Amino acid sequence: MMRRLFVAAFLTMTAPALARDRIAQVPPASPTGPPRTCLPLASITETAVRSDRVIDFRTTGRRTYRVTLPHACPGLGTERRFGYATSIGQLCAQDLITVLYVSGPMRGATCGLAPFQPITPAP
Repeated sequence: MMRRLFVAAFLTMTAPALARDRIAQVPPASPTGPPRTCLPLASITETAVRSDRVIDFRTTGRRTYRVTLPHACPGLGTERRFGYATSIGQLCAQDLITVLYVSGPMRGATCGLAPFQPITPAP
């Protein structure tokens, strides 16, 4: 009985640390040109949240742009979802994103974007 409690306690203590390590691993990439200030919304085909600070945007033409936020955006790396509002048809470095929770209608932190750095992901 004591052994089961110890194993359960160990798994409970290490699970958050393991999840944090998985989230914090951002795939390496090489810059392929100067950063862009904005991306047209129509060109964004997919986003991949890599951590609380890093988001990769894939666009038409198979280009990938990495945004490294100036500060960590709490909950972004865990939830991996965000929303934004813009009226100009572009997502720009000065725009704000808001973390969206899967578990309900609550919204999380609101954080500022940064320039869109074109990258080539490492193999």
